Amino acid sequence: MMKSHSAKKELILLPILLIVIVLCVAGHFLLQASFADSNLTEYLLAALPFAMFGFVIIAFKVASKSEDKERQEQSDND
Repeated sequence: MMKSHSAKKELILLPILLIVIVLCVAGHFLLQASFADSNLTEYLLAALPFAMFGFVIIAFKVASKSEDKERQEQSDND
């Protein structure tokens, strides 16, 4: 049986999604030739996948907490 999730709980993850989208766009912007000789740019671009992975971990934790809270509320109602 498919469980229905409330939209509010799913909207909590939207800020994390928007941050990752901004990181993707910023990474492509920093790959332009005008920034190619900057050491700082090289380090930022190297750290970008790790930052995105960190945000994915945060999103999983938020979703897990939301799921646990939903299960607890459902068991309290039963």
